[in-house]
Amino acid sequence: AGVAVAASGVNVLSFSNNPDIAGNNVFVLGPTFDNTAARLASFAVRQGKGNIMILHDRNTAGDIGRAAIERGVRATGGTVVSVGNYEFSQNGVVSATPVLVRTARETGAQAVFMTADSSGALPLISQLLVDNGLSSADAQFIGLTRWDIPAATLGLPGVQGGWFALPDPALFAQFQNRFTAAYAEAPHPIAGLAYDGIAAVGALSRSSLRGPLPRDSLTQSAGFVGVNGIFRLLEDGKNERGLAVAQIKDGQ
Repeated sequence: AGVAVAASGVNVLSFSNNPDIAGNNVFVLGPTFDNTAARLASFAVRQGKGNIMILHDRNTAGDIGRAAIERGVRATGGTVVSVGNYEFSQNGVVSATPVLVRTARETGAQAVFMTADSSGALPLISQLLVDNGLSSADAQFIGLTRWDIPAATLGLPGVQGGWFALPDPALFAQFQNRFTAAYAEAPHPIAGLAYDGIAAVGALSRSSLRGPLPRDSLTQSAGFVGVNGIFRLLEDGKNERGLAVAQIKDGQ
């Protein structure tokens, strides 16, 4: 992690996206569930899809994601019309899906906000929802995780029409091009976080007097511009990031 020395100790800029480690001079640079959920919930409300069903894995990550979505929907003026879950197994997903589809219809859900990721239940649950008669054309599918990593996820039939959030694609493409030109290989997926951390420290170093960087300079309200777009470090060690909303169409 990037480190900025402060008068009261050491400020650690962590690549983590786990808000539980934030605070006490530790800042997380990674996109958090709360930030992503709030961005997507706000967009859904503005698009007239504010009646939202939450669909989550019955495990630790799923429970944390569900809570973040609930906070995001509540904060942006939407309504959680129902919460559905499934056992985190193939049989669990298969047996739960018909009930979940029926619940979505009965509660008038305009969107289904899922915690599932590409390496877990997303390929199966998204396809079974469609097979049971529910797609983004009926209730907008929304993903709490990146549905473009790995790229093959974009080709899944069940996620077509779905929304997810990601950093400003234009800025990140510029970073990828510069990185590849310099090192003859694509950057690691979290390389952008390292550059964001250095961008923050570098910007403050240029504008500050010589000596340790005070903690309050890291949490300045103006924030910073990194390769993943604009971001702000908060007093509690968490962050706010400007995120784009992407929709999957024809596998892209």
